Amino acid sequence: MRFVQTIRNIFKIEDLRARLIYTLAIIALYRFGKYVTLPGIDPSQLGALKAQTSQGLMGLLDMFSGGAFSQASVFALGIMPYISASIVVQLLGIVFPYFQKLQKEGESGRRKMNQYTRYLTVAILILQAPTYLVNLTAQLPATAFVLANGFFFKLSSTIILTAGTMFVMWLGERITDKGIGNGISLIIMIGIIARLPQNFVFEAGTRMNGAGGPIGLIVEIVILFVIILGTILLVQGTRRVPVQYARRIVGNKQYGGVRQYIPLKVNAAGVMPIIFAQAIMMLPIIIAGYAQSSSGFVVAFSNMYGFWYNLVTAILIILFTYFYTAITINPVQMAEDMKKNGGFIPGIKPGRKTVEFFDTIMSRITLPGSIFLALIAILPAIAVKFSVTPQFAQFFGGTSLLILVGVVLDTLQQIESHLLMRHYDGLMKSGRVKGRTGGAMSI
Repeated sequence: MRFVQTIRNIFKIEDLRARLIYTLAIIALYRFGKYVTLPGIDPSQLGALKAQTSQGLMGLLDMFSGGAFSQASVFALGIMPYISASIVVQLLGIVFPYFQKLQKEGESGRRKMNQYTRYLTVAILILQAPTYLVNLTAQLPATAFVLANGFFFKLSSTIILTAGTMFVMWLGERITDKGIGNGISLIIMIGIIARLPQNFVFEAGTRMNGAGGPIGLIVEIVILFVIILGTILLVQGTRRVPVQYARRIVGNKQYGGVRQYIPLKVNAAGVMPIIFAQAIMMLPIIIAGYAQSSSGFVVAFSNMYGFWYNLVTAILIILFTYFYTAITINPVQMAEDMKKNGGFIPGIKPGRKTVEFFDTIMSRITLPGSIFLALIAILPAIAVKFSVTPQFAQFFGGTSLLILVGVVLDTLQQIESHLLMRHYDGLMKSGRVKGRTGGAMSI
């Protein structure tokens, strides 16, 4: 079989084999850390916390932490504080000239940006860790705290939670350096996919004992498969712009005179618009929790599967898609780089006309991309309306599905590159696996 032969080819390459084993070992270490409960907490009395994180916003937080959030684990805060810090630093690079300069300085600038990201991650963790402990105190009975729930416990737990996230971040960097794929992205993906078997078994049991039966379950799986295919098309979709390079003769050699293509992604913003929109939509839920308000407005926007919540979320995603695409893709810079390298778009004058052309193209492809992205984001709510359990509905769309598709494609592309470099067959019978060519999709 071709699949078996491909696996054999992968393990024949010593470097690739070592990278895969190293990646799997790091992932196993990360998954083991999920079951290490914070010192001073009885793991047998976490039932209320697990019930709180079974669905809704807390369910999303638990998913991104790989189930560590509901386990009161040392990795409970997961890698999301680092992701938040990365987004903030990335936005600072757009607003402040100092960070713009660092982005252009190459490897030294990148190291400094990473250093600032780590500092900001620690600052976020110092704020998030006490909030997590407050939630633990509210959810768990007093007997769950083996140690006195006083200042020393809160201080030591804050330090442990902060160190846990920094350790997870370090594990991700080790995977990136010595393993396969983007380490941070892989850690998030493993945390998401680890919940799939359990949630699928629960969904199957619900279907078998309720509406739909086996036929309903099969239809559900087929629909999920179609959604995954649509998400792949969204992630991979590009508009190729032809670029012609002028001929140059240097000595006896001729340079240029060839036609190349600039791939403009349909979803250049990646998963960021969904993250931004969800961050804003968290505010009503947080306000409702603190104020204990029961007004119609707060209730409507606190229901993640309600009409108004998803309508506003979809609108925000469309707006953020345009915003993030505008700040990540600079038509002026693209036109200048083409001009410097002697390139031009056939039928378009270099300079201002080229900038306008890029603006027009990006506006046209961003609109359907943003609408499709908004649709993917609200698909879990639509799935719940059709009697899909909230736990399994999370795999029908949203951030989790985009991350799964993007990371898997990126990792497969790296594996295939190793195979082709050693003159082995690729992973596909025809064509090649195409990973995420844009940085916006990287986590």
